[in-house]
Amino acid sequence: MRIGTRGSALALAQAHETRARLMAAHGLAEDAFEIVVIKTSGDRILDRPLSEVGGKGLFTKEIEEALLDDRIDLAVHSSKDMPTLLPDGLALTAFLPREDVRDAFVSPKAKMLMDLPQGAVVGSSSLRRQAMIKRLRPDIEVVMYRGNVQTRLQKLEDGAVDATLLAYAGLRRLGLADVVTSLLDTDAFLPAVGQGAICIESRVEDAATLGLLAAIHDRETEIRLTAERAFLAELDGSCRTPIGGLARIDGDRLSLAGIILRPDGSEAHEIAREGAVADAEAIGREAGRTLKAAGGPGFFAA
Repeated sequence: MRIGTRGSALALAQAHETRARLMAAHGLAEDAFEIVVIKTSGDRILDRPLSEVGGKGLFTKEIEEALLDDRIDLAVHSSKDMPTLLPDGLALTAFLPREDVRDAFVSPKAKMLMDLPQGAVVGSSSLRRQAMIKRLRPDIEVVMYRGNVQTRLQKLEDGAVDATLLAYAGLRRLGLADVVTSLLDTDAFLPAVGQGAICIESRVEDAATLGLLAAIHDRETEIRLTAERAFLAELDGSCRTPIGGLARIDGDRLSLAGIILRPDGSEAHEIAREGAVADAEAIGREAGRTLKAAGGPGFFAA
């Protein structure tokens, strides 16, 4: 089985976790799998924000082409990197159990974001994080900060910025949780849609692969992501728009919190919805439509 992935340390860690779960579920040896590293446009373009050069699809296009051409059997992605529209013939066919969804604050200068000195410089490539930082601390200068996790941590150590924000899930998967200074509460700092969740994409007619993936699929993560991705789809969300969203499940009930912001954090609209787990997609779509109307025409363009 050929597992397609990007080549960063985090992407490889996620591919290895997927392989380990498949090995354990089916009693297979490691040599039953091949990890196929595919360099994406997003990996090559490091000098500009993704919002300027095509958005989320930059991290998936070449991998999806390999799936469609039958050069790989499945692709392992970070769910937050996935566009809401996928190519014909492909689908997200499995999710692994979701990790901690929170953003991590990393800084040698302060314990928490709110403790940074006036005019501090924070590095982030995420429009969502940039907007939410500016909303909480308008005095802070936020600078574009591309590169993999290790590159960003090295820039921080070298003094290029005073702090940065990273997904806690990624740091945990890389064994780097000890670099975290503090964690941002989701009530005040909603994560990206899909943050902390590994998803697996495959061909919808590949019955053999679908059968293998069924054994490692986490249904709760799928339901939560169904609501979040429906919310994002209604907002036409991509890396060009500051959007946060998080679904939670308690028994047979699903709750969804969402936020849209102007890039400078000067205006934000929030929403909270709750309903039956079976209505996850409808809950997400209604929340997205409501927030889109609240923002009004041109909210994101501005």
